Amino acid sequence: MENPFKHINQPLKEVPPELKAKVMHDIAMAKLLMDLATLFSYNIGHVIDSVINSRKNKNNQP
Repeated sequence: MENPFKHINQPLKEVPPELKAKVMHDIAMAKLLMDLATLFSYNIGHVIDSVINSRKNKNNQP
């Protein structure tokens, strides 16, 4: 069995441009999907905090 750690100090090889473009496109699509999910989802921590604060404010009012 070959030792995989021997390849660590070797110089990096160049990737074909079409493969590099496909990977960069896939990363951009994943980032877009994560941003859209963040945009259309609730921040649960913020929701809980705002509910607690609004209940505290209602209880403090005479």
